[in-house]
Amino acid sequence: MSFSRRAMLQSTSCGFGALALNALCGEQVAASSGGGLETRTPVLAARAKRVIFLCMSGGPAHLDTFDYKPQTGKKKHPGSVFRFRQHGESGLGISELLPETAKFADDLCVINGMHADTGIHAQSFLQLHTGDRLRKRPSLGSWISYGLGTENQNLPGFISLNTSKSSIYSSAFLPSIYNGTPIGVNGENMSHATVSNITSDHLPLSARRRQLDFVQMMNRDHLKQRPADQKLESVIQSMELGFRMQSVAPDLLDISTETKATLENYRVGQQKDSTGTCKVSDFGRQCLLARRFAEAGVRFIEVSHGSWDQHKNHRRDLTANCEVTDAPIAALLGDLKQRGMLDDTLVIWGGEFGRPGLTPEDGKNETGHNSNGFTFWLAGGGVKRGHVHGKTDPTGARAVEGKVHFRDLHATILHLMGLPPNDLKYWHAGREHRLTGPEGGKVVHELFA
Repeated sequence: MSFSRRAMLQSTSCGFGALALNALCGEQVAASSGGGLETRTPVLAARAKRVIFLCMSGGPAHLDTFDYKPQTGKKKHPGSVFRFRQHGESGLGISELLPETAKFADDLCVINGMHADTGIHAQSFLQLHTGDRLRKRPSLGSWISYGLGTENQNLPGFISLNTSKSSIYSSAFLPSIYNGTPIGVNGENMSHATVSNITSDHLPLSARRRQLDFVQMMNRDHLKQRPADQKLESVIQSMELGFRMQSVAPDLLDISTETKATLENYRVGQQKDSTGTCKVSDFGRQCLLARRFAEAGVRFIEVSHGSWDQHKNHRRDLTANCEVTDAPIAALLGDLKQRGMLDDTLVIWGGEFGRPGLTPEDGKNETGHNSNGFTFWLAGGGVKRGHVHGKTDPTGARAVEGKVHFRDLHATILHLMGLPPNDLKYWHAGREHRLTGPEGGKVVHELFA
């Protein structure tokens, strides 16, 4: 019996689709706990329901923001070169560069004893996000989505704003449903109320639903032959989520419904480049979108501001970065407080390391990398308010009290979310993996209210 070319293609087209899907899914994995993004009850008593991570990429100078090191004695030494003032009832010391954030001094829990393993940007940045500085591992947001799911089944559990490095929002060996959803990547204009990967204007919604149903029918038939393939099932779930997002995400990205006063508070459209053109990575817009996604039930939202890698022209560039980020961060904290959300939203600020201090007379105006001591701050989500934990030595070069490693920070965040940090595991490549690594992380209970 002979087959025509047309008949052969018709009879084997589903097989081609199965082969393509099989290549997409890769190796089979077995999860230590099943489920997709459905809401899951925390194992521990949760203090926070969601996280907003304000990521300051490049290494913000801790001595000129939140870790004041005055000149003492006759000999000048590296320290803070900007003026500090005490703020709020707590008397928290904050740099003159951050006057708006300083209004929330009594809400901040400042960690001045942070330290990391390396002063290499890429490695420390990866460790901050994944717990590992050398290998591709699931991001913090992916682990939280894996443990808790999302509160809104029409949205992902993890959204990453203005991030071009996929490694920091990747789910790695976790099922792809826990991957971060990037928005505003590679110059994508966030002013348009659209997510290009999930919207389609050339077909009506009913036709898109029928189209997806046909593809998913083949996917599920393929899944019957591989019932233990968690990655394959995750791809199916991701396609369903992408369809559901079409009805929710465009409205969330459309900030035209916000008041003029709100847009002004967040300084939306006021971050400009050297030509005077508003940047697509508008930090104020990111902070406003973070609030909107948090309200909508997303578990983990990362907001990113780069260019803190200031080796030369330190004073000028640090001042510019603080001007861009200060008011939007204050607006975000204020909105969360006004809506009663700060109590169960954990806000995190920090970067991959800090920077050594300058002397007031330093003519070079240059800074390097310092992973031995730097600052993070937390707000809301069950942490102490108006509190400083840990300290660096008199020059800010090294953490000497209340030391907190990235592993400990991760453990503390997971604990605040109701997840046992050293017991949240996933089986991959013949062994169990966890965010806190083989060493495990220490929960810093001293930070809790």
